[in-house]
Amino acid sequence: MSESQSDQNQEPLWVPSADRIAAANITRFTADAAQRWAREFTDYNSVHRWSVEHPEEFWRSVWDTVPVIRSVDAATVLEDAHLMPGARWFPGARLNYAENLLRKNDDSPSMVFRDETGETRTLSAAEVSEQVAAVAAALRAEGVAVGDRVAGYLPNLPETIIAMLGAASIGAVWSSCSPDFGVQGVLDRFGQIEPRVFICTNAYYYNGKIVDCTAKSNEILANLPTVERVVVVPFAGDSAGPAGSVTLQDWTAPHRGAAHQFEQLPFDHPLFIMFSSGTTGAPKCIVHGAGGTLLKHLVEHQLHTDVKEGDRLFYFTTCGWMMWNWLVSGMALGATLMLYDGSPFYPGPNAVFNYAEKERFTIFGTSAKYIDACAKAGLHPERTHDLSELKTILSTGSPLVPESFDYVYERVKKGVCLSSISGGTDIVGCFVLGMPIVPVHRGEIQAMGLGMDVAALGDDGRPVATGEKGELSCLKPFPSMPIHFWNDADGSKFHDAYFDRFENVWCHGDFVAMTEAHGMIIYGRSDAVLNPGGVRIGTAEIYRQVESLDDVVESIVIGQQFDGDVRVVLFVRLREGLALNELLEKRIRETVRKNASPRHVPAKIIQVADIPRTRSGKIVELAVRNIVHGEPVKNVEALANPEALDLFRGHAELSKA
Repeated sequence: MSESQSDQNQEPLWVPSADRIAAANITRFTADAAQRWAREFTDYNSVHRWSVEHPEEFWRSVWDTVPVIRSVDAATVLEDAHLMPGARWFPGARLNYAENLLRKNDDSPSMVFRDETGETRTLSAAEVSEQVAAVAAALRAEGVAVGDRVAGYLPNLPETIIAMLGAASIGAVWSSCSPDFGVQGVLDRFGQIEPRVFICTNAYYYNGKIVDCTAKSNEILANLPTVERVVVVPFAGDSAGPAGSVTLQDWTAPHRGAAHQFEQLPFDHPLFIMFSSGTTGAPKCIVHGAGGTLLKHLVEHQLHTDVKEGDRLFYFTTCGWMMWNWLVSGMALGATLMLYDGSPFYPGPNAVFNYAEKERFTIFGTSAKYIDACAKAGLHPERTHDLSELKTILSTGSPLVPESFDYVYERVKKGVCLSSISGGTDIVGCFVLGMPIVPVHRGEIQAMGLGMDVAALGDDGRPVATGEKGELSCLKPFPSMPIHFWNDADGSKFHDAYFDRFENVWCHGDFVAMTEAHGMIIYGRSDAVLNPGGVRIGTAEIYRQVESLDDVVESIVIGQQFDGDVRVVLFVRLREGLALNELLEKRIRETVRKNASPRHVPAKIIQVADIPRTRSGKIVELAVRNIVHGEPVKNVEALANPEALDLFRGHAELSKA
């Protein structure tokens, strides 16, 4: 029995109390649905089964529960349900995403922002609403119309959210990159969508330094001929921003006090253009609709994360990662958004936990890599910080290994619901995620997403047995499916991205297994799966073992074509001052062999100074594999540290048996 399987037989790490179950949003929702549709629900699995077997009932219940603000209702929930892609949700409905987020207009806190320097500011719901109306009026004064694109090159500031909501108010389409993107990375994205308005910052803080963006913005703008107005949000330092720009304050000044005019638009009207972060080609421009985004986020926030009015909702993210879009939608339920920009370890490793304590976070979202880094740094927040208000910790970006579950419950907070979640930019949401009324099992994602007919499929397109590995797939349509890709007139790129593997089935590209507890374990990306001797191995299985060793900070593993087969090659970044030697290599191999299998043991182990990753923190196995095989990496601008790729070129060790 593998260790991942044996973990499933252990007692849960956390079990919700009867009081927590009774108070959960999902409990009230289920009771309402049972009465409304004359259904009987016995546990979460029966609720999930109903949500995928009767999607019209489920999504109508979500639509009416909050409720979704709309000027025109839909006569039906779903048309052409047999088509994927092609199904149509809530046809005929008219709504506005921004109007749904700006429900509150009072003195209650809407956003709290903190930067690296510790400076904190709070905006009330009334202040946010007023500023959004001014941005919307300024955009209209520029002649920006429904469907025009507004691009943000901005940190995770309140002004970024305000600008996005102003664009959404008038039916413009928002797209954003964080300011650490290089010039070509921005042009690879914004150059495809031809924005009319470009909103940027003058500079930002990172790791104790002020990084000026003026030169980059000027170069970007020189190559974006469609931009008619440049607006700058002063943030750090004294630079004025790009040539010809106007500050956000001056731009909106003539429109202060403007009344809201929320454009009423179809359910699938474009809201966001988001970008794939892969390094195998130009980023895909993924277009998400307003209704689908809103409805999916309402399910995930209200039912899966148990967000309630007044919750203080934090996610460590930049506005170049889809978790920023996810976070922002928490406003629709009256949550206060907790925003942070900068390094999470500056001026010290407890920077974010200090923020969490001071501002009384109730929901703390971050990446699996951050949790691992906290463990490696020896942080013990349960001893050093008052996190008494914290009820949920969320983790995504890469699989959360079982040892990180142990760390959270031993060192962060025992009574918290630790929810690993997984989905992506592709669906601006999750396939599998948390559920506050079911236990947390070590190393497992708790539950399948409501309304998501998730399965692990084998090569024949049939579901595999529980515990067996297969392709993460979704068998039925869901509202947050992209409405299309930008500049993909015949839909061929969209079809090839998700529906080429299995007919009429969304194939997501993750290698997964369903568990006995009705959860899921993710073993890594399917296209990065190793295949030595014809046996498929998920990369996460190796990372879990290798990074359990104190000497190893992080690692990346690839399959190298060698002698007519594939061999496993492991690259490791060690603690500062350490060098790879025979003893450590032996420990790594023994750990992998003992806790995974002999097939997982790397044929080669090589030390590197850094590991390339995307700007959302995901390591890029395919880019490294291409480098090792002498193949090009087509989109290095997707990387936060592209110089790290040079560390993998020309290793003599890789040409030897």
